[in-house]
Amino acid sequence: MKILSRWALWVPILAFVTLVLTWGRDLPPPGVIIVAQLLAGAVLAAVHHAEVVAHRVGEPFGSLILAVAVTIIEVALIVTLMIGGGDKAQSLARDTVFAAVMITCNGILGISLLVGAVRRRIAVFNPEGTGSAFATVAAIAVLGLVLPTFTTSRPGPQFSPAQLGFAAVVSLALYLLFVMVQTRRHRYYFLPITTEGEVIDSEEHVAPPANRTALASLGLLLVALIAVVGLAKGVSPTIESVVAGNGLPQALVGVVIALLVLLPETIAAVRAAARDRIQTSLNLALGSAMASIGLTIPAIAVAMIWLEGPLLLGLGGTQLVLLALTFVVGTLTIVPGRANILQGGLHLGMLAVYLFLAASP
Repeated sequence: MKILSRWALWVPILAFVTLVLTWGRDLPPPGVIIVAQLLAGAVLAAVHHAEVVAHRVGEPFGSLILAVAVTIIEVALIVTLMIGGGDKAQSLARDTVFAAVMITCNGILGISLLVGAVRRRIAVFNPEGTGSAFATVAAIAVLGLVLPTFTTSRPGPQFSPAQLGFAAVVSLALYLLFVMVQTRRHRYYFLPITTEGEVIDSEEHVAPPANRTALASLGLLLVALIAVVGLAKGVSPTIESVVAGNGLPQALVGVVIALLVLLPETIAAVRAAARDRIQTSLNLALGSAMASIGLTIPAIAVAMIWLEGPLLLGLGGTQLVLLALTFVVGTLTIVPGRANILQGGLHLGMLAVYLFLAASP
């Protein structure tokens, strides 16, 4: 089987062309259906190219590339929606980032553990690497999403300009420090471990792709991700209409968009878990959560130089409880370095609670 197959070559290009042709236009129902189909195809293509690149560069670099690429484009989408969103966009960054944290730390992590435990009875991973990643996610999440609820310099759940700038610098610094630890000083902590405890430093029995193929996949990965986020924005008016028509909270739009944007990482994580590469799955989940906060807060801080209106970052009471529960249960899941179907089910259950309360607060 060719590593760079024909469908994976043409689907991202076709999706990107469709994005260019439909950008900024109101789509009729048939157009929305076509865009949705191309969106699904672009997601699958993104996963394919991410796996090719990951196979070439090895772990944990492959997981890092996909997480950072998705997050950078996600940040661009948030800023774009905030520019023309009016009052509804004041809490868009908070809702999207919180949704990303809950989806990654409960959804992707939970389904990865469940798939691994069902296939091998026990899902094995490195608690040192996973624990350090989870601790960094918790620290950045509290800094960016919890503290604004309790600061007093500005009314409402928001930072003052000085506080926002400080939080942005600290968040970015913590993220860069983690990347250095993950890729250089303690790379061994983030390599996949089989159920038997064997560390996997490279894929077995399959020769890595050539540099030319890997570079082509890297370029097509970026094209596919741009198409995913752009087409998701294209169908967002339809999603908003459905949400408003059914009397659902506006925050649910951010949840749906986050689910669409995180599809490539979810599929890639499940595939890795099915191959007994649980550590790769957790690298994807926690790396995405960390990048989502660590890159979004600095980007939004810069964007607020020209954006008008308040930026609501602090979480409400229900969200704070769910975030705290996620961190407590996640810590108990990670510390042993081994998980069964119970831990996977617990995290998926918390994701279900979050989605239900997002629709029915």
